[in-house]
Amino acid sequence: MPSPQQARAQASAITSGRTAPGTEAAPASRLRELFDGPRLSPGQRRIAQYLIEHLTEAAFLSITELADRVGVSQPSVTRFAAAVGFSGYPALRERLQSIALSGLAGGPGEEDRANELQAAVDAEIANLENLRRDLADPDRVIRVGRELSRSTPLTVLGLRISVSLAEYFGYAARRIHPDVRLVTRGGSVAYDALSQAREAGGDWVLAFAMPRHSQETLQAVRVARDAGLKVALVTDLALGPLADEADVTFATGTGSRLVFDSYAAPGVLAAALLQAMTDADPERTQARLEKYEQLSEQHQFFLRD
Repeated sequence: MPSPQQARAQASAITSGRTAPGTEAAPASRLRELFDGPRLSPGQRRIAQYLIEHLTEAAFLSITELADRVGVSQPSVTRFAAAVGFSGYPALRERLQSIALSGLAGGPGEEDRANELQAAVDAEIANLENLRRDLADPDRVIRVGRELSRSTPLTVLGLRISVSLAEYFGYAARRIHPDVRLVTRGGSVAYDALSQAREAGGDWVLAFAMPRHSQETLQAVRVARDAGLKVALVTDLALGPLADEADVTFATGTGSRLVFDSYAAPGVLAAALLQAMTDADPERTQARLEKYEQLSEQHQFFLRD
């Protein structure tokens, strides 16, 4: 019996795209469809990935055995079964057994030749295609980029998993905007920063809120609104408490095929807003970029490729 740590590593392992003996294409694809719809937590995705990778064995495990193999608790397996639409683990196991046995009766198919990493890339391509359609009319991005450019200071908010997107945007925005304030800590620290930004003359906050959406992000957005700041929100859901509090919401999909989300589409959307900011004040943009290039050359910030 593997240890919980070994089981977690095994469940998250990258496996070969080649069809292994006894593994059929159709069952893996059917499981992906079954697990793709609901919004699963990282722990629940570990369970889903383990079931996809080890279906012929996992379909016949007890709830205790499955929990031990994946390295999670039994209640976590029960919650996972409910999250994917079953009354409990017995009902989920019955479906798994049906899928596994149907695969043994059939032959290998073409669609399983894509491994889990390729499937994750395919899902992100679909997110980018959806974003491309949304940007067919760029007016809203242009308008919000203009407002963000005018807000001095401009506050960029991103907590927990959303910190990386906020830091990317803040780093680039500082090249073209004179006063960008990054807020990556919640609670009273965020409240102070938001209040001070408004007192200093700021009008807008750009907030990033990726799943799993945190209470502290919602509270920070509410504090920003109470302070008199307007909120532009980049998130994955067009509806919900966070979107309800925002003045403008840009909703775009995140990749959820792997244990942790990936953010191709939100990253491109952030870059589009940065582009809109640069276009809003081209003279300031040019002057600041030239000054930065002179500084980077003087201090040799970058390697000469």
